[in-house]
Amino acid sequence: MTDVTKEQVLETLKTVRGPDLEHDIVALGMVSDVFISDGKVYFSITVPAERAKELEPMRLAAERVIKEMPGVKGALVTLTADKKAAAAASAARPAPNPPHGHAGHDHGGHDHQHHGHAPQQQPPRTGKIGVPGIGAIIAVASGKGGVGKSTTAVNLALGLLANGLRVGILDADIYGPSMPRLLKISGRPTQIDGRIINPMENYGLKVMSMGFLVDEETAMIWRGPMVQSALMQMLREVAWGELDVLVVDMPPGTGDAQLTMAQQVPLAGAVIVSTPQDLALIDARKGLNMFRKVEVPVLGIVENMSYFIAPDTGTRYDIFGHGGARKEAERIGVPFLGEVPLTMNIRETSDAGTPLVASDPNGTVAGIYRGIAAKVWQQLGGQAQRPAPAIVFE
Repeated sequence: MTDVTKEQVLETLKTVRGPDLEHDIVALGMVSDVFISDGKVYFSITVPAERAKELEPMRLAAERVIKEMPGVKGALVTLTADKKAAAAASAARPAPNPPHGHAGHDHGGHDHQHHGHAPQQQPPRTGKIGVPGIGAIIAVASGKGGVGKSTTAVNLALGLLANGLRVGILDADIYGPSMPRLLKISGRPTQIDGRIINPMENYGLKVMSMGFLVDEETAMIWRGPMVQSALMQMLREVAWGELDVLVVDMPPGTGDAQLTMAQQVPLAGAVIVSTPQDLALIDARKGLNMFRKVEVPVLGIVENMSYFIAPDTGTRYDIFGHGGARKEAERIGVPFLGEVPLTMNIRETSDAGTPLVASDPNGTVAGIYRGIAAKVWQQLGGQAQRPAPAIVFE
Protein backbone atom coordinates (compact mmCIF):
# COMPACT_ATOMS: atom_id res chain seq x y z
CA MET A 1 0.00 0.00 0.00
CA THR A 2 1.47 3.35 -0.96
CA ASP A 3 1.84 6.10 1.60
CA VAL A 4 -0.69 8.90 1.45
CA THR A 5 0.78 12.25 0.40
CA LYS A 6 -0.14 15.80 1.36
CA GLU A 7 -1.03 16.51 -2.25
CA GLN A 8 -3.57 13.64 -2.31
CA VAL A 9 -5.09 14.87 0.95
CA LEU A 10 -5.49 18.42 -0.40
CA GLU A 11 -6.92 17.08 -3.68
CA THR A 12 -9.52 15.09 -1.69
CA LEU A 13 -10.36 18.10 0.49
CA LYS A 14 -11.30 20.07 -2.62
CA THR A 15 -14.56 18.10 -2.53
CA VAL A 16 -15.56 19.80 0.74
CA ARG A 17 -17.51 23.05 0.37
CA GLY A 18 -16.59 26.07 2.47
CA PRO A 19 -18.98 28.27 4.48
CA ASP A 20 -19.86 30.31 1.38
CA LEU A 21 -21.17 27.05 -0.27
CA GLU A 22 -19.56 28.10 -3.57
CA HIS A 23 -15.87 27.38 -3.13
CA ASP A 24 -14.04 24.46 -1.55
CA ILE A 25 -12.11 24.78 1.74
CA VAL A 26 -8.73 24.45 -0.02
CA ALA A 27 -9.49 27.23 -2.52
CA LEU A 28 -10.67 29.43 0.38
CA GLY A 29 -7.29 28.92 2.09
CA MET A 30 -8.90 27.45 5.21
CA VAL A 31 -6.77 24.29 5.45
CA SER A 32 -3.60 24.36 7.56
CA ASP A 33 -0.36 22.54 6.86
CA VAL A 34 -1.12 18.80 6.56
CA PHE A 35 0.87 16.51 8.85
CA ILE A 36 0.88 12.74 8.14
CA SER A 37 2.18 10.19 10.63
CA ASP A 38 1.70 6.39 10.44
CA GLY A 39 -1.21 6.65 8.00
CA LYS A 40 -2.94 9.18 10.27
CA VAL A 41 -3.66 12.60 8.81
CA TYR A 42 -3.65 15.73 10.99
CA PHE A 43 -4.76 19.19 9.86
CA SER A 44 -6.95 22.03 10.97
CA ILE A 45 -9.56 24.18 9.26
CA THR A 46 -9.51 27.87 10.14
CA VAL A 47 -12.92 29.39 10.83
CA PRO A 48 -14.15 32.57 12.53
CA ALA A 49 -14.33 31.72 16.26
CA GLU A 50 -17.95 32.86 16.54
CA ARG A 51 -19.06 30.40 13.84
CA ALA A 52 -17.20 27.36 15.17
CA LYS A 53 -20.30 25.53 16.42
CA GLU A 54 -22.26 26.16 13.25
CA LEU A 55 -19.39 24.91 11.04
CA GLU A 56 -18.90 21.61 12.89
CA PRO A 57 -20.63 19.66 9.99
CA MET A 58 -17.93 21.01 7.64
CA ARG A 59 -15.23 19.59 9.95
CA LEU A 60 -17.03 16.23 10.06
CA ALA A 61 -17.31 16.19 6.25
CA ALA A 62 -13.57 16.86 5.88
CA GLU A 63 -12.74 14.15 8.41
CA ARG A 64 -15.05 11.67 6.65
CA VAL A 65 -13.62 12.16 3.13
CA ILE A 66 -10.04 11.79 4.43
CA LYS A 67 -10.85 8.65 6.45
CA GLU A 68 -12.34 7.11 3.29
CA MET A 69 -9.07 7.57 1.36
CA PRO A 70 -7.19 4.34 0.62
CA GLY A 71 -4.15 4.00 2.91
CA VAL A 72 -5.52 6.34 5.60
CA LYS A 73 -5.80 4.73 9.06
CA GLY A 74 -7.32 7.72 10.78
CA ALA A 75 -7.78 11.47 10.66
CA LEU A 76 -7.65 14.15 13.33
CA VAL A 77 -9.29 17.28 11.99
CA THR A 78 -9.75 20.31 14.22
CA LEU A 79 -11.43 23.65 13.83
CA THR A 80 -9.07 26.48 14.70
CA ALA A 81 -9.63 30.19 15.05
CA ASP A 82 -6.69 32.21 13.84
CA LYS A 83 -6.78 35.84 14.94
CA LYS A 84 -5.57 37.05 11.53
CA ALA A 85 -7.44 34.62 9.29
CA ALA A 86 -10.70 34.73 11.23
CA ALA A 87 -11.29 38.29 10.04
CA ALA A 88 -10.60 37.32 6.43
CA ALA A 89 -12.77 34.20 6.59
CA SER A 90 -15.72 36.03 8.13
CA ALA A 91 -15.52 38.57 5.31
CA ALA A 92 -16.26 35.69 2.90
CA ARG A 93 -19.85 35.62 4.13
CA PRO A 94 -21.09 37.38 7.26
CA ALA A 95 -23.26 35.12 9.42
CA PRO A 96 -26.87 36.36 9.25
CA ASN A 97 -27.51 35.34 12.88
CA PRO A 98 -24.82 34.36 15.34
CA PRO A 99 -25.53 30.83 16.63
CA HIS A 100 -27.32 30.81 20.00
CA GLY A 101 -25.30 30.49 23.15
CA HIS A 102 -21.94 30.87 21.44
CA ALA A 103 -21.41 34.60 21.51
CA GLY A 104 -18.38 36.22 23.06
CA HIS A 105 -16.10 33.18 23.19
CA ASP A 106 -12.53 34.31 23.20
CA HIS A 107 -10.46 31.67 21.44
CA GLY A 108 -7.39 33.85 21.64
CA GLY A 109 -5.16 30.99 22.66
CA HIS A 110 -5.65 30.82 26.41
CA ASP A 111 -9.32 30.05 26.89
CA HIS A 112 -8.44 26.70 28.43
CA GLN A 113 -11.75 25.89 30.06
CA HIS A 114 -14.13 26.72 27.23
CA HIS A 115 -15.80 23.36 26.73
CA GLY A 116 -18.37 23.13 29.46
CA HIS A 117 -19.76 19.76 28.42
CA ALA A 118 -20.19 16.83 30.80
CA PRO A 119 -17.14 14.59 31.13
CA GLN A 120 -16.96 11.82 28.57
CA GLN A 121 -18.19 8.49 29.95
CA GLN A 122 -14.99 6.48 30.21
CA PRO A 123 -15.05 2.71 30.60
CA PRO A 124 -13.26 1.74 33.81
CA ARG A 125 -9.60 1.06 33.01
CA THR A 126 -7.90 -1.98 34.42
CA GLY A 127 -4.29 -1.11 33.66
CA LYS A 128 -2.15 1.64 32.19
CA ILE A 129 0.45 0.84 29.62
CA GLY A 130 3.84 2.35 30.32
CA VAL A 131 5.84 3.96 27.55
CA PRO A 132 8.75 1.70 26.56
CA GLY A 133 12.13 3.18 27.50
CA ILE A 134 10.75 5.75 29.97
CA GLY A 135 11.57 5.07 33.62
CA ALA A 136 9.13 7.46 35.29
CA ILE A 137 6.54 9.95 34.05
CA ILE A 138 5.81 12.89 36.33
CA ALA A 139 3.17 15.60 35.94
CA VAL A 140 3.75 19.26 36.80
CA ALA A 141 0.35 20.78 37.53
CA SER A 142 -1.39 23.78 39.08
CA GLY A 143 -4.95 24.47 40.16
CA LYS A 144 -5.09 27.58 37.96
CA GLY A 145 -3.13 29.47 35.32
CA GLY A 146 -0.63 32.26 35.88
CA VAL A 147 1.46 30.63 38.62
CA GLY A 148 4.53 29.99 36.43
CA LYS A 149 3.88 26.27 36.01
CA SER A 150 5.49 25.86 32.56
CA THR A 151 8.61 27.81 33.60
CA THR A 152 8.83 25.56 36.68
CA ALA A 153 8.36 22.43 34.52
CA VAL A 154 11.18 23.47 32.15
CA ASN A 155 13.63 24.35 34.91
CA LEU A 156 12.71 21.20 36.88
CA ALA A 157 13.41 19.10 33.75
CA LEU A 158 16.74 20.91 33.24
CA GLY A 159 17.49 20.45 36.96
CA LEU A 160 16.96 16.68 36.65
CA LEU A 161 19.21 16.75 33.57
CA ALA A 162 21.91 18.73 35.43
CA ASN A 163 21.72 16.09 38.18
CA GLY A 164 22.82 13.48 35.62
CA LEU A 165 19.49 12.02 34.41
CA ARG A 166 18.16 11.49 30.87
CA VAL A 167 15.11 13.72 30.58
CA GLY A 168 12.28 14.55 28.17
CA ILE A 169 9.43 17.05 28.45
CA LEU A 170 5.92 16.68 27.01
CA ASP A 171 3.85 19.84 26.65
CA ALA A 172 0.34 18.56 27.42
CA ASP A 173 -1.18 22.04 27.10
CA ILE A 174 -2.97 21.60 23.78
CA TYR A 175 -4.69 25.02 23.85
CA GLY A 176 -1.69 27.13 24.86
CA PRO A 177 1.52 25.22 24.16
CA SER A 178 4.50 27.13 25.57
CA MET A 179 7.49 24.78 25.17
CA PRO A 180 8.55 26.03 21.70
CA ARG A 181 8.99 29.54 23.14
CA LEU A 182 10.38 28.56 26.56
CA LEU A 183 13.00 26.29 25.00
CA LYS A 184 13.58 28.39 21.86
CA ILE A 185 12.74 25.57 19.43
CA SER A 186 11.16 26.22 16.04
CA GLY A 187 10.38 24.13 12.99
CA ARG A 188 8.48 20.89 12.45
CA PRO A 189 9.57 17.49 13.80
CA THR A 190 10.84 14.82 11.40
CA GLN A 191 9.37 11.34 11.12
CA ILE A 192 10.94 7.89 11.10
CA ASP A 193 9.56 5.79 8.20
CA GLY A 194 6.64 8.23 8.01
CA ARG A 195 5.38 6.72 11.25
CA ILE A 196 6.95 7.69 14.57
CA ILE A 197 7.74 11.36 15.26
CA ASN A 198 11.23 12.35 16.38
CA PRO A 199 11.08 14.65 19.40
CA MET A 200 12.65 18.10 19.05
CA GLU A 201 15.66 18.86 21.23
CA ASN A 202 17.42 21.75 22.97
CA TYR A 203 19.70 22.10 26.01
CA GLY A 204 19.93 18.28 26.06
CA LEU A 205 16.15 17.88 26.66
CA LYS A 206 13.93 15.87 24.30
CA VAL A 207 10.71 17.83 23.74
CA MET A 208 7.29 17.29 22.18
CA SER A 209 4.58 19.93 21.93
CA MET A 210 1.48 20.63 19.86
CA GLY A 211 3.22 23.96 19.22
CA PHE A 212 5.57 22.14 16.80
CA LEU A 213 2.63 20.86 14.73
CA VAL A 214 0.42 23.97 14.79
CA ASP A 215 1.43 27.64 14.63
CA GLU A 216 1.40 29.58 17.91
CA GLU A 217 -1.01 32.16 16.46
CA THR A 218 -3.58 29.41 15.98
CA ALA A 219 -6.03 28.90 18.80
CA MET A 220 -7.42 25.37 19.11
CA ILE A 221 -11.15 24.71 19.31
CA TRP A 222 -11.08 21.05 20.25
CA ARG A 223 -13.55 18.69 21.86
CA GLY A 224 -12.56 16.48 24.80
CA PRO A 225 -11.98 13.21 22.87
CA MET A 226 -9.76 15.00 20.32
CA VAL A 227 -7.58 16.40 23.10
CA GLN A 228 -7.32 12.90 24.54
CA SER A 229 -6.32 11.41 21.20
CA ALA A 230 -3.72 14.12 20.50
CA LEU A 231 -2.17 13.73 23.96
CA MET A 232 -1.90 9.95 23.66
CA GLN A 233 -0.24 10.25 20.24
CA MET A 234 2.26 12.84 21.50
CA LEU A 235 3.11 10.46 24.33
CA ARG A 236 3.14 7.09 22.56
CA GLU A 237 4.03 7.84 18.94
CA VAL A 238 7.21 9.78 19.66
CA ALA A 239 10.71 8.25 19.58
CA TRP A 240 11.65 9.25 23.14
CA GLY A 241 14.44 6.68 23.37
CA GLU A 242 15.73 5.76 26.83
CA LEU A 243 14.72 8.34 29.45
CA ASP A 244 14.96 8.25 33.24
CA VAL A 245 12.19 10.83 33.58
CA LEU A 246 9.57 12.35 31.29
CA VAL A 247 8.21 15.61 32.72
CA VAL A 248 4.66 16.38 31.57
CA ASP A 249 3.70 20.08 31.65
CA MET A 250 -0.03 19.77 32.35
CA PRO A 251 -2.59 22.38 31.29
CA PRO A 252 -3.65 24.64 34.20
CA GLY A 253 -6.73 23.65 36.19
CA THR A 254 -8.45 20.31 36.67
CA GLY A 255 -10.49 19.63 33.51
CA ASP A 256 -10.77 16.87 30.88
CA ALA A 257 -7.15 16.90 29.70
CA GLN A 258 -5.84 16.57 33.25
CA LEU A 259 -8.17 13.66 34.02
CA THR A 260 -7.21 11.95 30.76
CA MET A 261 -3.54 12.15 31.65
CA ALA A 262 -4.12 11.02 35.22
CA GLN A 263 -6.35 8.11 34.17
CA GLN A 264 -4.55 6.84 31.09
CA VAL A 265 -0.88 7.49 31.75
CA PRO A 266 1.08 5.58 34.41
CA LEU A 267 2.15 8.70 36.29
CA ALA A 268 4.77 8.00 38.95
CA GLY A 269 3.74 11.21 40.69
CA ALA A 270 2.73 14.84 40.43
CA VAL A 271 4.38 18.13 41.42
CA ILE A 272 1.98 20.95 42.29
CA VAL A 273 3.06 24.55 41.60
CA SER A 274 1.50 27.29 43.72
CA THR A 275 2.13 30.92 44.66
CA PRO A 276 2.23 32.05 48.31
CA GLN A 277 -1.22 33.65 48.43
CA ASP A 278 -3.82 31.57 50.28
CA LEU A 279 -6.18 32.05 47.35
CA ALA A 280 -3.72 30.30 45.06
CA LEU A 281 -3.33 27.55 47.65
CA ILE A 282 -7.06 26.87 47.53
CA ASP A 283 -6.57 26.34 43.78
CA ALA A 284 -3.52 24.18 44.50
CA ARG A 285 -5.70 21.99 46.74
CA LYS A 286 -7.99 21.28 43.79
CA GLY A 287 -5.01 19.87 41.91
CA LEU A 288 -3.91 17.87 44.95
CA ASN A 289 -7.36 16.40 45.43
CA MET A 290 -7.68 15.45 41.77
CA PHE A 291 -4.43 13.45 41.84
CA ARG A 292 -5.40 11.83 45.13
CA LYS A 293 -8.74 10.75 43.67
CA VAL A 294 -7.00 9.01 40.79
CA GLU A 295 -4.35 7.57 43.13
CA VAL A 296 -1.38 9.46 41.69
CA PRO A 297 1.16 10.16 44.45
CA VAL A 298 1.76 13.87 45.02
CA LEU A 299 5.55 14.26 45.10
CA GLY A 300 5.28 17.69 46.66
CA ILE A 301 4.51 21.41 46.32
CA VAL A 302 6.76 24.06 44.79
CA GLU A 303 6.10 27.61 45.96
CA ASN A 304 6.79 29.79 42.93
CA MET A 305 7.24 33.61 43.04
CA SER A 306 7.78 32.97 46.74
CA TYR A 307 9.68 36.16 47.56
CA PHE A 308 11.22 39.05 45.63
CA ILE A 309 14.95 39.61 45.25
CA ALA A 310 15.84 43.23 44.52
CA PRO A 311 17.99 43.25 41.36
CA ASP A 312 20.26 46.07 42.62
CA THR A 313 20.93 45.03 46.23
CA GLY A 314 20.04 41.33 46.28
CA THR A 315 17.84 42.00 49.34
CA ARG A 316 14.97 39.57 49.89
CA TYR A 317 11.43 40.97 50.33
CA ASP A 318 8.49 38.74 51.28
CA ILE A 319 6.01 40.87 49.36
CA PHE A 320 3.39 38.11 49.11
CA GLY A 321 3.46 36.96 52.72
CA HIS A 322 5.72 34.03 53.38
CA GLY A 323 5.59 30.30 53.88
CA GLY A 324 1.97 29.70 52.77
CA ALA A 325 2.82 26.72 50.61
CA ARG A 326 5.20 25.21 53.17
CA LYS A 327 2.53 25.41 55.94
CA GLU A 328 -0.10 23.97 53.59
CA ALA A 329 2.22 21.13 52.57
CA GLU A 330 2.86 20.26 56.23
CA ARG A 331 -0.83 20.49 57.06
CA ILE A 332 -1.89 18.03 54.36
CA GLY A 333 1.16 15.82 54.73
CA VAL A 334 2.82 16.26 51.32
CA PRO A 335 6.51 17.11 50.89
CA PHE A 336 7.48 20.75 50.44
CA LEU A 337 9.93 20.79 47.52
CA GLY A 338 11.21 24.35 47.73
CA GLU A 339 10.55 28.03 47.15
CA VAL A 340 11.55 29.80 43.95
CA PRO A 341 12.05 33.58 44.18
CA LEU A 342 10.52 36.11 41.84
CA THR A 343 13.41 37.65 39.91
CA MET A 344 13.50 39.65 36.69
CA ASN A 345 15.97 37.09 35.49
CA ILE A 346 13.51 34.19 35.54
CA ARG A 347 10.95 36.12 33.52
CA GLU A 348 13.47 37.49 31.01
CA THR A 349 15.18 34.14 30.43
CA SER A 350 11.80 32.41 30.04
CA ASP A 351 10.67 34.91 27.42
CA ALA A 352 14.02 34.60 25.60
CA GLY A 353 13.88 30.79 25.57
CA THR A 354 17.07 30.51 27.65
CA PRO A 355 15.87 28.95 30.95
CA LEU A 356 17.99 29.83 33.99
CA VAL A 357 19.17 26.31 34.78
CA ALA A 358 20.69 26.15 31.27
CA SER A 359 21.80 29.78 30.87
CA ASP A 360 23.13 30.40 34.41
CA PRO A 361 23.80 26.89 35.76
CA ASN A 362 25.87 28.07 38.72
CA GLY A 363 23.48 30.83 39.81
CA THR A 364 21.40 30.83 43.00
CA VAL A 365 18.09 30.13 41.26
CA ALA A 366 19.53 27.26 39.18
CA GLY A 367 20.75 25.79 42.49
CA ILE A 368 17.20 26.03 43.90
CA TYR A 369 15.73 24.22 40.88
CA ARG A 370 18.44 21.54 41.06
CA GLY A 371 17.58 21.06 44.74
CA ILE A 372 13.88 20.69 43.87
CA ALA A 373 14.83 18.20 41.13
CA ALA A 374 16.92 16.18 43.62
CA LYS A 375 13.98 16.00 46.07
CA VAL A 376 11.61 14.92 43.27
CA TRP A 377 14.01 12.17 42.17
CA GLN A 378 14.38 11.08 45.80
CA GLN A 379 10.57 10.84 46.11
CA LEU A 380 10.54 8.69 42.96
CA GLY A 381 13.24 6.43 44.38
CA GLY A 382 12.21 2.85 43.67
CA GLN A 383 8.61 3.77 42.91
CA ALA A 384 7.16 1.10 40.67
CA GLN A 385 4.74 1.93 37.85
CA ARG A 386 1.28 1.81 39.34
CA PRO A 387 -1.71 -0.06 38.01
CA ALA A 388 -4.48 2.28 36.90
CA PRO A 389 -7.36 3.03 39.23
CA ALA A 390 -10.78 2.21 37.85
CA ILE A 391 -12.73 5.46 37.62
CA VAL A 392 -16.43 5.43 37.00
CA PHE A 393 -18.24 8.74 36.50
CA GLU A 394 -21.53 8.60 38.40
